[in-house]
Amino acid sequence: MAFIKDEEFLRGDCPMTKEEIRILSIAKLDISEEHRVLDVGAGTGSVTIQASKMCLKGQVIGIEKDPAALEVIYKNIDKFKASNIKIIEGEALKVFNDIKGEFNRIFIGGSGGNVEEIIINYSSLLKEDGKMVLNFITIDNLYKSMSTLKSLGFKVECSQISVSKTKGKASMLFANNPIFILEATR
Repeated sequence: MAFIKDEEFLRGDCPMTKEEIRILSIAKLDISEEHRVLDVGAGTGSVTIQASKMCLKGQVIGIEKDPAALEVIYKNIDKFKASNIKIIEGEALKVFNDIKGEFNRIFIGGSGGNVEEIIINYSSLLKEDGKMVLNFITIDNLYKSMSTLKSLGFKVECSQISVSKTKGKASMLFANNPIFILEATR
C-alpha cells in the first residue's frame, strides 16, 4: 500500500495533516484491512482517505464540522474512489450519539478546544484491544490529553516530530511547526 503524497490531495484553505506526520500517525495506528477506524477532525480527509486505503475490508468514519473542509473532503473521497468512508458532519461532541458501533482505531487530529471531553466520550467506543493516536501542535492540548488518557487507564507514548524542507536555489531549510504524536493503548 503506497502512501499518498501531499500534492495529490485537494486542499483549499483547510488544515491538513502533512505527509510525514500522516505517515507516522498511520504507522502508529497499525491499521489492518478489516479494521473500523474513526477520524475526529478529518479536515481535508488526508488521514481518513489514507486509512481507508489500508482497511479495504473495513470502514472509516470521518467527523468534520467546517463547511469548507467538508467540501474538500468530499472531493478528495471522489478523487481517490474511497468507497468505505462515511462522513459525519458536525462538531464531535454534538454528533457523538450519531456514531454507532465500536472502533479498532481512533485518530484525533482536531478537537476544537474540547480535547478532554472528546477523549472521554470517544474512548468509550474503542474496542478493548484498540488504539488511539492523537496529533497536537500545542503543549497545552498535549498535557491535557496525556493526563486524561492516563486517568482512563491508557498507556501513553509521545513523540515530538520536526520536519524541515529545503526551498530556493540555496536549499535553505524551512521548518514546519513541531508536532506531538500521542499513541494510547489500554
